[in-house]
Amino acid sequence: MRKLFGTDGIRGKVGEYPITPDFAMRLGWAAGRVLAREGAGPVLIGKDTRLSGYMLESALESGLSAAGVDIRLLGPMPTPGIAYLTNNTRAQAGIVISASHNPYNDNGFKFFSVDGYKLDDELEQEIESELDKPMQVIESTKLGKARRINDAPRRYIEFCKSRLDNSINLGDLKVVIDCAHGATYHIAPQVFEELGANVVVIGANPDGKNINDGYGATNPKNIQQSVVEHNADIGIALDGDGDRLILVDEDGNTVDGDEILYIIANSELNSLNGAVVGTLMSNLGLEKAILNMNLDFIRANVGDRYVMDQLRSKHLILGGESSGHIINLSKATTGDGIISALLVLETMIKSSKSLKELKTGMQKCPQVLINVNTLPDSDITKIPEIDMLVKDIENQLGNDGRVLLRPSGTEPLVRVMVEGINENQVNLLANQLAKDVEAALQAQ
Repeated sequence: MRKLFGTDGIRGKVGEYPITPDFAMRLGWAAGRVLAREGAGPVLIGKDTRLSGYMLESALESGLSAAGVDIRLLGPMPTPGIAYLTNNTRAQAGIVISASHNPYNDNGFKFFSVDGYKLDDELEQEIESELDKPMQVIESTKLGKARRINDAPRRYIEFCKSRLDNSINLGDLKVVIDCAHGATYHIAPQVFEELGANVVVIGANPDGKNINDGYGATNPKNIQQSVVEHNADIGIALDGDGDRLILVDEDGNTVDGDEILYIIANSELNSLNGAVVGTLMSNLGLEKAILNMNLDFIRANVGDRYVMDQLRSKHLILGGESSGHIINLSKATTGDGIISALLVLETMIKSSKSLKELKTGMQKCPQVLINVNTLPDSDITKIPEIDMLVKDIENQLGNDGRVLLRPSGTEPLVRVMVEGINENQVNLLANQLAKDVEAALQAQ
């Protein structure tokens, strides 16, 4: 079992293990040792705009060099841009220094393989195994060398633009872009401007400490106000590393990942190989809408890694999460906020419909999520009483609702989710179930 790598790499608070410079150096060395066995070629290192990125970048570079691996430094780059460049430059791996939507005092490491997909579990396990060994520096004549790829942003900008139909011009659209003071600050505005859009930019002044602070996909209040103030057609809020997004319609209402997934699926109906992948948390309204398209709807575990596993194992194209991770394998090898936004804009132009109109075909069902505190070692699957409680709520909902109990992967919590058609009933049942689950856990 992997101890350090989670569903999205390694993540934590800066200065606390494992997000320390000494660990980063050892991680670079361990990764270099494993990757050197896989083949030749450099390793790319990119980062978001966190102040700690400088420290961790230098430490990773030292470790990789000590293992005899060459390094290519990209500077601040969105996660999907690093995935693209890893494949485009035939690098043997790409490393992203980022904690995505977390605050600036967190950071982390994500890995991409030569094909632009996230590193396999087996390779992550091998890297963890190397971390347990004494660090040994390769002989000095074989140390890795580092250089910077200065045109990395331009390469990725051109890639994003190439994902849009060549006949499409965004000149009729006014677009507000929120870069979350993150890794897309110097890229996303150029992509949309060069495709002709009238662009208003917010959240694009990173200072190393303001990433995701009041801006971005997890904080849409500012972009909602900006869309209304500027009478814009659409707002695009990216997260700190640019792999997910939330949209805002012309009235200032948010459009989440489920609705974005519906819009893209509906526009690419004939190229989806018969199914769309969501997660256990995807809204029931999305499932019903996808089924109405005569497509299957597959629920993966929560996490874009698991969505990707389903897509690749079942040879599918499109999947995503409510949080705004949208994966379209006909366009990119990982979730990409900029490209997902372009696909929605393309649909708006081709259909002559507003974002508000495009989302009306999916009716979201009321969904209530309540966190219940538990002990770190509690296992709800081994408490028969909880299983009975869930079945009772499911019987009350019938075929028009869902119940999900999901332990948090990072906190001592159980997430209690109830979903259905009747909002009052859903609220009552969710609160009832949360209280009963809490009582059952305390009784253990």
